[in-house]
Amino acid sequence: MGSKRLFVFGAKNVGKAGMVVVKREVRQLAVEAKASIVAAFIEKQRKTAKGQRLEMLQRDLSGTIKLLTDLLLPVFGSLEGFHLEYEIVGTNGVKIYADVFYEPLGLVFECDGYVPHVELITRDRFSFERMRVRTFALGGYAYFPFSRDELDKKIEMCRRAVYEALGRRGRGGEGLRELPVHERELLRMAADSTMFTPKDVRNWLDIGHRKTRELIASMKQSQLITRVGGSDCRDFGYKLGVKGKELLRGGGS
Repeated sequence: MGSKRLFVFGAKNVGKAGMVVVKREVRQLAVEAKASIVAAFIEKQRKTAKGQRLEMLQRDLSGTIKLLTDLLLPVFGSLEGFHLEYEIVGTNGVKIYADVFYEPLGLVFECDGYVPHVELITRDRFSFERMRVRTFALGGYAYFPFSRDELDKKIEMCRRAVYEALGRRGRGGEGLRELPVHERELLRMAADSTMFTPKDVRNWLDIGHRKTRELIASMKQSQLITRVGGSDCRDFGYKLGVKGKELLRGGGS
């Protein structure tokens, strides 16, 4: 009897140990998958960059990689709509670059370590950083800076902040809620895409071809969406228009 109990006890422990190993392997696969997605995204950004932007993308991107891997990819589910070292021209004509820019909602994300950004910063650099923040504000962009320590030690807090930003800025302005339900939902779905097609609209909203055509035509006319490519007879695809971006950013009346 004692040996039987010993055998069962041993089997249970082996099972638990095996589950621990499996869970560890699953987590490792998830980490590797995120790393692969981020690496491919960065390579794609470099291929389309030139000049000073390309030079900046060739520098050490460890902070940006951590921002993408640990914070933005888990929250957004993909890196569609994001740009690295996004160029913005200030009112004084000076070009500045946002580390990570989410175009659909005008969100700027950055990650900085303590030593290079605080301990070693010069007075001129400090003034330049203040100018950058003003430029983001004047351009209507929401600026979300994170420290490397926060991403290392308080990642859940950081994710909650981004989720809250999406809830307030990207998903619920008064003007947005006043739209017909199909227009409102299409804008919300399109916010996570750099481009979408009529087929995407049908899948997102579960509507037919005729309703899709009518919806797209109406939203094009009101500048909620705009065409991408195509010809005089046929549009290739669509993206958020000026009015659509304003509503998603909470600027609609």
